[in-house]
Amino acid sequence: MITLTSYLGRVFLILILMSAVSMGSATAQPGGRLIVLRAPNFGWNLVLNLKIDGRTVANVVQGRSYDHFIPAGRHVLTVSAAPSAYSYEPTSTSINVHPGESYVFMAMWQDPYRVVLRATELTATQMAQLRSY
Repeated sequence: MITLTSYLGRVFLILILMSAVSMGSATAQPGGRLIVLRAPNFGWNLVLNLKIDGRTVANVVQGRSYDHFIPAGRHVLTVSAAPSAYSYEPTSTSINVHPGESYVFMAMWQDPYRVVLRATELTATQMAQLRSY
């Protein structure tokens, strides 16, 4: 019985070490910070749907924003408004993410049926305020 307990303890320890190594390598990948804000006049009853490389990553509601790190490299950001009962057209923007850089976009209306992302310039003070949220 002692050998079985010892064996199970070693297997458990190996599994923990393997998961710690895999988590460490996932967080060590360099990337950049992507922030997507909603324009103040976006609409209280609409959701901003954000996709990165064709995969939905967020549905941003009023008073919220998207603020996450994404891997370095080229990405396609696609935005649209929901509900889609009004046939809102999605639009896409390409970015090339560099490690350690921040990318800030404002989602706004280009016309009554099209949401676009516009790059914005924030001061160091404004970036510090975003970090506090």
